[in-house]
Amino acid sequence: MNAMPPHRAVKLAPSILAADFARLGDQVAEAERAGADRIHIDVMDGHFVPNLSMGPEVVQALRRVTRLPLETHLMILNPDLFIDAFLDAGADALMVHWEGNNDLSRTLRQVKAARSASASPLIRRPRPPFWKRCCRRSTKCWS
Repeated sequence: MNAMPPHRAVKLAPSILAADFARLGDQVAEAERAGADRIHIDVMDGHFVPNLSMGPEVVQALRRVTRLPLETHLMILNPDLFIDAFLDAGADALMVHWEGNNDLSRTLRQVKAARSASASPLIRRPRPPFWKRCCRRSTKCWS
């Protein structure tokens, strides 16, 4: 079996959503000892996605307990309003959704001005499967 070239190697980014929040610092340290390459932080605002989750304060707290890069996934509407707060809190990378933006080019320029362009991957929310789209429009669902 051939090893992957270093630039194509798989990177491990465990999400803190799977952590026990009462032991968050310990669990991040455990992930680091186990070989994680970065820590993934899902930020949800209850509008772009139905759940609520952490904000810049959690990023700031994690920055104190790990040297791993903090990859912050902003599943929020109008992420430009929060970019500076997450970067100031210690986020190393930001991921934004184009669907949650009023002005995507402005958002990407803002991230690029604050950090490097590599700190702002653009992601797209996947469409639901065909049968879910059909069921929303009709009272009859065929599985």
